[in-house]
Amino acid sequence: MSIPNKYMLFSALMILVFSKNHATAQSKDLVESKAEIFMAKNVLHADFAWSAVGYSLNYGRIIFQKDKLKLAGSAGFSMLFQDEIESIHSGYVKPVFLTEITAFSGRSKHNLEFGTGFYTYRDKRYYVDGEIPGTTTNKAFWVKSIVPRVGYRYQKPEGGFFFRIGYTPRIDFINEEFALETVNFYLFGLSSSLGLSF
Repeated sequence: MSIPNKYMLFSALMILVFSKNHATAQSKDLVESKAEIFMAKNVLHADFAWSAVGYSLNYGRIIFQKDKLKLAGSAGFSMLFQDEIESIHSGYVKPVFLTEITAFSGRSKHNLEFGTGFYTYRDKRYYVDGEIPGTTTNKAFWVKSIVPRVGYRYQKPEGGFFFRIGYTPRIDFINEEFALETVNFYLFGLSSSLGLSF
């Protein structure tokens, strides 16, 4: 083999070795840059809201994940207590049902979260009967609320302590016959959650 051919063969081998090392390094960087897969998909948590239902107990689950993006759904329950109004009615308890779907994005335990929640409960309006003195009547109606969410979510892929805090304004829809306003907007709202993922 002539000297120029030896140099060409040596050059070709060196190019192959360096290109293989470069491709391996690139694929390694790509693997390292991928987000962690969340094995702990379930969450039990308590929510504390400062603009809507005061508290709720919830179960959530990650229903889809691809790289940094995860989708989660949750359902919850709460009880509101209505104080008595003198001589019109005694106090009573209102069960509240909540659902939420959110997306959160991050490579590990620190995530940006955004989504929408919904809750509803049955309420009553009491009226003094003008025809029969000393008697009252009541009309039941539904209160329905949509609660957008933007905030921070701390959840480890392997499970453990769960925390989130978010900006949660809300829109109330009231289908009560004599309501002065049937749609109410509350622009200020904050909520936090504490719980356990597993």
